[in-house]
Amino acid sequence: MSAPVLASRPILDTRAVSQGLLRPAEPEVALNTGLYSSAGQATAGYRSAKYTTNEWHQGNYSSYFAALTDLENAEVLRRESKKLTSETRASTQTAQANATRMLGERLQELHAWKSELQRLIEALTAETDLLLAQKRRLESALNATETPQLIATDNLQCRERRVGSDLVKDDVEVELLKELDLIHSVQELLKRTLAQAVSQVRANRAIKSTLEMDWSDKYEAYSIDDKCGRHNSKCTETQRHPSSVKFQDSLSTPETWNKFTEDNIKLGENEQMVSANLRALIDKVLQDTAEDLRAQCADVDKAFAKRCEEMSDAKFRLEHHLNQILEQISAQEKNIVELQQAIRDKEAPLKVAETRLYRRSFRPNMELCRDPVQFRLVSEVGEITESIESLQKKLEEAKQSLSSMEDTRMALEKEIGNKKNSLFIDRDKCMTHRTRYPPVNRLLGY
Repeated sequence: MSAPVLASRPILDTRAVSQGLLRPAEPEVALNTGLYSSAGQATAGYRSAKYTTNEWHQGNYSSYFAALTDLENAEVLRRESKKLTSETRASTQTAQANATRMLGERLQELHAWKSELQRLIEALTAETDLLLAQKRRLESALNATETPQLIATDNLQCRERRVGSDLVKDDVEVELLKELDLIHSVQELLKRTLAQAVSQVRANRAIKSTLEMDWSDKYEAYSIDDKCGRHNSKCTETQRHPSSVKFQDSLSTPETWNKFTEDNIKLGENEQMVSANLRALIDKVLQDTAEDLRAQCADVDKAFAKRCEEMSDAKFRLEHHLNQILEQISAQEKNIVELQQAIRDKEAPLKVAETRLYRRSFRPNMELCRDPVQFRLVSEVGEITESIESLQKKLEEAKQSLSSMEDTRMALEKEIGNKKNSLFIDRDKCMTHRTRYPPVNRLLGY
């Protein structure tokens, strides 16, 4: 009887199998066939530890194939490594050269912007100095307006000491009030213009500070980029900074970088233009205010001269008015007497009409009728009553007019004695004081 069937252990090249180059061999089954088979009870237990010949050859072929594969892979890897080394060396050199070139272009941009900022800073400095000179002129002109204000105020206060009818708002007072209002308006205008000048000086200095800060940043950036442009692979100052490749959150873009400086320059040029326009405006304001003040001063002097002339012949005119008032008083007294008589004349007709109405009220029964006579009598009473009221009103007006004319007569009689006092105030006090009015140069701020 043949021996039992035993399975042999396969020899596997795990590396070849993992690369898919070799499939694992299936175990062969050793069968006990033939007449000279060594199978038997004597060999039982030894056959399981041995390989077959085919397994031995197959193991050798696997080792050869693995060695050849490693050789080919190593050769390919060496060729690719040399090629990659050469390519990376060239790309690294090109990248460094491009970065150096771009740093040079960046330096040119920085230099251009820095020069433009420097030019504008110098222009703003000169403009601010000119504006400060105009500001000092405004302050001097503002101080010079105090003298005209004191003169006009003193003139008005002196003229307040006029008495009687001379204490009137005449042309002189109107011109003095106009002069005082003009001085106040000029002072307010100069103060507002001075405030604008101060504000503009601050704005000029603020934008100048902004431009200087921008210039300082660009100067520092220029120094940094210039130093970066001098670095190369042979420099000993370079070292690794792995964290520097990360973009910072506050990084600007080329567009925002250019726009930032452009906006600053536009603001600086705008402030420079506004400052120049303000200087021209200050010149115009000082010129106009000086001319207006001197013109108003001339108008006041003319009004004073005219008023003094009028004051000289006022006495004759007052006497003429007094005579007219006396005549009118006499006529008004006569008119009052006539009005009183007219009122007394209405009493009899009114009594007649009211008596008729009273007696007709006693008519019996249906005779108490609203006939045309009744309507006419009622209308007659109303007309007479209205006439009396009109006459009484007119009488009151006449009495008031008479009283007023009597007051006026007393005032006119008193007014003649006040003319000398008024002439002394206007001619000897006010006109003498006005000779201290400041000249045009002082009003212009020089």
